[in-house]
Amino acid sequence: MAMIRKKPRTAATRFQSFISSKDLTKKKPEKKLIRPLKKSGGRNVYGRITVRHRGGGAARKYRLIDFGRSERDVPGKVVSIEYDPNRNVNIALICYAGGAKRYILHPEGLEIGNVIMASEKTEAKLGNALPLKSIPLGFMVHNVEIRPQSRGTFVRSAGTSAQIMGKADDHVTLKMPSGEIRMVSGNSWATVGVLGTADFKNIRWGKAGRMRHRGIRPTVRGMAMNPVDHPHGGGEGRSKSGEHPRSPWGKGAKGTRTRKRTNPLIIRRRKSKKSK
Repeated sequence: MAMIRKKPRTAATRFQSFISSKDLTKKKPEKKLIRPLKKSGGRNVYGRITVRHRGGGAARKYRLIDFGRSERDVPGKVVSIEYDPNRNVNIALICYAGGAKRYILHPEGLEIGNVIMASEKTEAKLGNALPLKSIPLGFMVHNVEIRPQSRGTFVRSAGTSAQIMGKADDHVTLKMPSGEIRMVSGNSWATVGVLGTADFKNIRWGKAGRMRHRGIRPTVRGMAMNPVDHPHGGGEGRSKSGEHPRSPWGKGAKGTRTRKRTNPLIIRRRKSKKSK
């Protein structure tokens, strides 16, 4: 996908950039595969704000994505490639031989008319889903299950993929997009290929209005607040008072570990000193 830049006729368009939509083949989603979506405003089930600066935004409907590749041993044909407002990667509509239709995440290179399949005995080619133990070393995969039959959990963002590094006993070693190296059960399923829309990270939004359309509200700097509202607030002029950056509740805000997590399946963490 190519990036599009508009002529700087206004101050807002001077720095804006967009992703080309030439690859999209259908504008309206499949009616049977959409559901109403109620915005939470960053609140959890108890009504407490757990993610700040969320609210409003353009109305959208949720597309049901088949992360578990429920249609097994049935060939499916790629019918269309569509935009999904709920994620940063495009989606592909698959029509299976039995008449069922499902949405999947669109990997780079998958085109209209291609035939894909989810099966334990299928070939490890672009768009096919199969257990990790059946995929050769060095292959790039996405939509990886964290445990068997848990549906795809890992590697679902635009332009990302995990590489199969090795196999031992019943586990497969993966190098994650973050640089973390971990083991996953060989019976976990994954889809072959690298996800598309890799240029999403290069988008320059250009103005606050585009962020509001996405449901992201303004963020106020801590130094602009009063001491009662933020540890960085108050004082004569701009000053952090010589302290390390902190959140409004006094916790470290830049890389400070708040708790120690241990997982025997993680071989090398993404923030380990060895990775530098």
